[in-house]
Amino acid sequence: MPYQTALFLVMMAMVSFSLGQAAELRLGRVFCDHAVLQRNTTVVIWGWASPDQAVKVSFAGQTVEAMASADGCWEVRLKPMEASMDGRELLVVAGEKSEVVRDVLVGDVWHASGQSNMAMTMQSVAKRLESAVEHIRNAEHPGLRFCRIQGGPSKAALLESGELSWARITPNSVGKASAVAFYTARKLHEDLGIPIGILDSSRGGTPIEPYIPVGAFVNHPTLVRERELGEAEDLAALARLPGGVRARDAHWLPGRLFNSRLAPLQRFAVKGALWYQGESNSGVMEDPRDYEYKMRALVTGWRASLGQAEMPFYYVQLPGSGAGAGWPYLREQQRLSLSVPHTGMAVTIDLLEKDIHPANKVDVGKRLARLALANTYGRDVVPSGPLFQRLTVDGHQAVVHFNHTDGGLRLAVKRGLAPPSSEDEMTLDHVEVADETKVWHPAVARIDGKTLVVESERVAAPVAVRYAYAVDPQHAYLYNAAGLPASPFCSHPQLLRYDPQLPKE
Repeated sequence: MPYQTALFLVMMAMVSFSLGQAAELRLGRVFCDHAVLQRNTTVVIWGWASPDQAVKVSFAGQTVEAMASADGCWEVRLKPMEASMDGRELLVVAGEKSEVVRDVLVGDVWHASGQSNMAMTMQSVAKRLESAVEHIRNAEHPGLRFCRIQGGPSKAALLESGELSWARITPNSVGKASAVAFYTARKLHEDLGIPIGILDSSRGGTPIEPYIPVGAFVNHPTLVRERELGEAEDLAALARLPGGVRARDAHWLPGRLFNSRLAPLQRFAVKGALWYQGESNSGVMEDPRDYEYKMRALVTGWRASLGQAEMPFYYVQLPGSGAGAGWPYLREQQRLSLSVPHTGMAVTIDLLEKDIHPANKVDVGKRLARLALANTYGRDVVPSGPLFQRLTVDGHQAVVHFNHTDGGLRLAVKRGLAPPSSEDEMTLDHVEVADETKVWHPAVARIDGKTLVVESERVAAPVAVRYAYAVDPQHAYLYNAAGLPASPFCSHPQLLRYDPQLPKE
């Protein structure tokens, strides 16, 4: 039985008696005024009514009927619809009762999630970034809608979410919206000319584990053991586990936020996912090892639950600010996660601030939008900065080849929101080379068209190169001609060693 089908049946079996037996007609909470429905796909509408009662749903010229089950649950499926900026009514009728949802648009819906850098609001950003004040003042975007999803941890997958509402983006409402999601959505809306809806299920301070469905903790020993310890609620053992997680309370246990914030919306169609997280898997006494496998479980778990095997999934690599000792290792784990098909990574190593919550969410959103525009929407834009492809060795020189070297490599520096610019006498720092002894040495690097030539007088026979593998690299100046930064990388990740100070017995 497919994972998503099994999970849905379990949820249906556990549905609250009060929901099923209540004689009141009720829609799923996500269907409320100002909602955005996903275009060009089957749209599932669901809710509750009296047992065995006929239910009729009408929207955008379609009328579909269903019969409520013995538990009172019902669902209908609307045929795929084109995008529309017209706010229309969704009407549901059961017997003498009816519900009307007003100002419903059809467009693309993106699910944004992660921890505090995704949750950071426009209001918070505006306290430190002057440009954001103007962006809030001018935020009249009737085609942009945001829905904040909240809810505490749950051991079981819930059928219904907590209270939520959709909001049209205006100067009065945008302050509470995720800044990363807003800047991403604004760019997509401007370029595509269609409504964009954002579901935001982020929660500050959380590691990746609570967002991964429990059924996806498979195919790797660390994941399997995390699931076992999570089910036993053994927080101390989880923290001691190599590659494990420091779970401060039940919010941090495997699957707990997926169960409360994402499982209730499994049937709600989306275009793709946006993700910004990693800080709480690489901080003090936190272990970044095996994060690549956790990312794989997150992506495949969400896709299976939503029934979208190739759902686009775009995420943010941790920036060069507010960093801790585990961040270089975790950035490399994030880069390796690109092996999962239909994913993309927004590189932010050049966005330098001292705060763990960088205020420049403008460039983060634009870079996420680039990934979507290029890879999901087929627009002719450069999706990413240079990404490591392969290493060749020519005598004492190591030659690094990249993907996304559109227009060639260049050295540049980014200051604030301005585009990166080249300056006189720039050199590329943070480049290291290793030989068969696996010892890393500082190296000199020069650009040769679309490649990087690396050498060190202390290494006669190089076997590996790494770039920007530092807690807070201040001079990560490598870009492509589109002004997008190269990702930190290690040509041979197996040479990286990280020994976190884990809690002891």
